[in-house]
Amino acid sequence: MTTKGEMFAGLTVAMITPFKDGEVDYDGLKQLVDWHVGQGTDCLAPVGTTGEAPTLSHDEHERVIAAVVDAAAGRIKVMPGTGSNSTREAIRLTRFAQKAGAHGALMVGPYYNKPTQEGYYRHFMAVAEAVDLPIVLYNIPGRTGSNMLPETLARLAEASNIVAVKEATGSLDQASQIASLCKLTILSGDDSLTLPLMSIGGKGVISVVGNIVPRDMKALVTAFAAGKVREAQEWHYKLFPLCRDLLGMATNPIPIKTAMKLLGRDSGELRLPMCPLDGAGEGRLKKSLTDYGLKAQA
Repeated sequence: MTTKGEMFAGLTVAMITPFKDGEVDYDGLKQLVDWHVGQGTDCLAPVGTTGEAPTLSHDEHERVIAAVVDAAAGRIKVMPGTGSNSTREAIRLTRFAQKAGAHGALMVGPYYNKPTQEGYYRHFMAVAEAVDLPIVLYNIPGRTGSNMLPETLARLAEASNIVAVKEATGSLDQASQIASLCKLTILSGDDSLTLPLMSIGGKGVISVVGNIVPRDMKALVTAFAAGKVREAQEWHYKLFPLCRDLLGMATNPIPIKTAMKLLGRDSGELRLPMCPLDGAGEGRLKKSLTDYGLKAQA
């Protein structure tokens, strides 16, 4: 079945934001974009949860969006996070993303203030009516404190530029209900559930593990989309332990940034209130990387 947001099918990587001595490392950010272009990543999603957006100033948030779009230079799609628990702020950020040249916007549900279902609807409709940019909704109750129900998503799907949902409830029942009610493209918000979600109609993933093994995650998605179910299963079984550790060992993005440091691809620097793994945790993560076949540094 054709869905509304097929332009975002495949592998989107939820990018980290590299830091150096407490500041955003814009040179490092450009290097990451270039690397993903070379790896065949389909789309990049900067300044989301993995990009530590809550610790960025408004100016930094906009500068990172602009920097990624500029570095991408049309070689790869860019879908920055522009969500907020303030509707005015969400509109401002999404307008900036459109002006900067982004291909879409990833919009998390309002967090902390826990709107009603009607509040969710009015919030996202206000943003959709303020921009022409394709919008991918992001439903992650574990972070926001409340759940956008399938019926609410179906109402929002009637807006022409609300095209997809990053589904991170962990519930295949909810994802199935969304698929049965509307034509939003469903993208996995949990790496380890990518294959199960694709089996009920999902079209890809917005991935954390893709920061280090994008080719492998894309191979899973591509195999299933091509009807090569057994091959997709084999990738799922290979990736599963790594996905579990990167999202279960500590709060995202602590493990993925630590992994990138161990692989020599990032400083691993975080901003408070995110803090590094202790020595034992880092040792467990190093073993996970080594077991996968990646060469972690001492």
